[in-house]
Amino acid sequence: MERAKLVEAVDAYIRSKNTGALATGAGDFVRCTPLEYSYHDGAFWIFSEGGEKFIALEKNDNVCLAIFDGYGSPGGLHGMQVMGKAEMVEPFSEAYMAHAAYRKVPAELLKKQSPPMNLIRIRPTRIDYLCSEFKKAGCSSRQSLVLEE
Repeated sequence: MERAKLVEAVDAYIRSKNTGALATGAGDFVRCTPLEYSYHDGAFWIFSEGGEKFIALEKNDNVCLAIFDGYGSPGGLHGMQVMGKAEMVEPFSEAYMAHAAYRKVPAELLKKQSPPMNLIRIRPTRIDYLCSEFKKAGCSSRQSLVLEE
């Protein structure tokens, strides 16, 4: 598939959803967590109170975010795996507050929480997109988009 069309299709699918499953791991420890995301400025942004995913994130910044539709029929596959690098955004930093504003989360609410809400930013490095509809355009249903790190 032509790269520009793939980029457009990937962006549209990501923006049509807000929920994914984040896989993290380090050594023998693996965790896959369903969560809500936002996508802007070329990155996925995830507010999280805590949880075991942070055990792995402390040791390994490589993650995979799966975004998908429920299974409906053999010809209706639609989903993607986003591989990328995760980083913790410093609470109340410029990026943290900009994302809070993007999500329309009042700063006063965030400042009342103790400990502060965590913010994970994932910068995608590769996206594998599976879409049965691509076959109608004469392309493989599996497309890969490699992004700059």
